[in-house]
Amino acid sequence: MNQYRVLIDANDEKGLVHKVSSIFYNYDLNILSNSEFVDKENNKFFMRSVVDGDINKCDLEESITSILPENCSVKVIEPKKKNIIIMATKELHALGDILIRHEAGELEANILAVISNYDKLESLVKKFDIPYVTISHEGLERSEHENKIIESINSFGNVDYIVLAKYMRILTPEFVQTYEDKIINIHHSFLPAFIGANPYKQAYERGVKIIGATAHFVNNNLDEGPIIAQEVIHVNHAYSWKDMQRSGKDVEKVVLSRALKLALEDRIFVYANKTVIF
Repeated sequence: MNQYRVLIDANDEKGLVHKVSSIFYNYDLNILSNSEFVDKENNKFFMRSVVDGDINKCDLEESITSILPENCSVKVIEPKKKNIIIMATKELHALGDILIRHEAGELEANILAVISNYDKLESLVKKFDIPYVTISHEGLERSEHENKIIESINSFGNVDYIVLAKYMRILTPEFVQTYEDKIINIHHSFLPAFIGANPYKQAYERGVKIIGATAHFVNNNLDEGPIIAQEVIHVNHAYSWKDMQRSGKDVEKVVLSRALKLALEDRIFVYANKTVIF
């Protein structure tokens, strides 16, 4: 028997869980796990079920859709490794963490390539036998540079997610639209209070007591896309700004890998610039 993930997003009404469960029963499916949530303010129903059995995915999607309110979304997904592209600049902590977790078999992913505007990280990536593509931005308009990146991404075939592992260039609306809800980014949680080249030094000078990181989907508002995962740690007066930076990098890499794992396991629903995560 095969295992499937069933993702449902619909307007809420009475009896939805019962109706969906009845469909599973009629298809002789065994429910391995089930989670649901109702956003009462927006009257939205979300459900993620893991089932096993022998089915035609399209038939199951149509059957579930037929008993749900209009404008619903139903996805039946057979678990398999998703294809990802990682984009990076010069910092290696977030990229290195993903590469190590991938090597250890912790991520349901095929890393098709790492794309960077510098060649600084090439030697690291080559150790994992993963293609490394350098596309320099020097002398190019932003749109020209991004078109070259898109061309490179397309050359690897179907891509499920693009991971910005401290990729330090702002993406244009055209690029974001091309990969809507597919680009995952990580940033320090000081924004917008501490922006610029050295936010940790600004935080140190301000005497902050908490530092952290946020992983989110990218939209056209800088660092304001739907949040996937966050984490904070406590610091104190004994920390220098470099101590804060080192601790912050540790948080960033853990949060980014956590967010990626959630995406790869189809645990994220995106709506109204927010996420529901099971």
